[in-house]
Amino acid sequence: MPNSYSAAGVDTAAGDRAVELMKAAVSRTHGPEVVGGFGGFAGLFDVSVLTLFTRPLLATSTDGVGTKVAIAQAIDKHDTIGIDLVGMVVDDIIVVGAKPLFMTDYIACGKVVPERIADIVAGIARGCAETGTALVGGETAEHPGLLGPDDYDVAGAATGAVEADAVLGAHLVQDGDVVLALASSGLHSNGFSLVRHILAGRGIGYTGHSDDFGGLVGEVLLEPTRLYTSPLLRVLASPVGAAVHSLSHVTGGGIAANLARVLPIGSWVEVDRGTWSPDPVFRVLAGLGTISLQETEGTWNLGIGMIAVVAASSAAAVTALLGADGIPTWQVGTVSTSTRDVSGFEQGAKGVDGGAVRLVGSFAQ
Repeated sequence: MPNSYSAAGVDTAAGDRAVELMKAAVSRTHGPEVVGGFGGFAGLFDVSVLTLFTRPLLATSTDGVGTKVAIAQAIDKHDTIGIDLVGMVVDDIIVVGAKPLFMTDYIACGKVVPERIADIVAGIARGCAETGTALVGGETAEHPGLLGPDDYDVAGAATGAVEADAVLGAHLVQDGDVVLALASSGLHSNGFSLVRHILAGRGIGYTGHSDDFGGLVGEVLLEPTRLYTSPLLRVLASPVGAAVHSLSHVTGGGIAANLARVLPIGSWVEVDRGTWSPDPVFRVLAGLGTISLQETEGTWNLGIGMIAVVAASSAAAVTALLGADGIPTWQVGTVSTSTRDVSGFEQGAKGVDGGAVRLVGSFAQ
């Protein structure tokens, strides 16, 4: 048996072909700030714009999309998973009020199939273009023997910038602030291990049509993550931008845990379930799993992908601006700093000593 890289299962020619296929999509995310073009060992980004800041802070985030990739692999559809990656990474940066500058990606796979890799990266580039983020570099690594020929995982990291005195967070939140929910587009990229467990237990495959799901099961589950960065940046740049005090990206941990992270210690919020009806996909999955929607609140976003805590006097204006940008937005609660027993509330998360949040009431039908 020959001892060579190709004999070991690594096809460098396929990797080069994948790069050629993705080149046009990636290049479309490049503005004049990207220096040196495509394919360098390191991406170069001109940050001269930071000289216009009084005290610029860099914001950075890194993430993946979890086991949602298993759905994409099962139905051989790979052109949206990159949008999910941008949502998981870049929409974490907007939470502090930062404008994203650039992003890099990493794809590990068992075998480089150029067209598949190009589809994944095209989705990343599409998400980057939508959020005003330059895709300045990435890596595709072939791991034969560790991953199967059709297996892959994706991860990414992004960097943004914000003026120090414009950072959003719990320090700005006040008693009486309104809590606004921004609608999700579905599951986004969290809780797919539970999704897969439920469907496997029912013997439901991803390639079949389901009237309950309203289409091909896998395609419904792959609905791309809604991207909030550009609409929120427009709100922050508007006359009511100063009314936005904190933002919370509803990812792992659900609504209560993520909102608690951006509230000050001593504050509390009761999120009223009656103000919205979770999308059918959540109801169908909960029904198949013979669990209540309330039991999934720490796993799925249940229809809320981002939360904005804003001054009450500007809540209607912020809601209108986001609605005009195509994001349904509604009030789910009010911040209070009055003394009360918060037993049974979520109190901070991810190491943050924040406020206290719980969901109350019943979901609207």
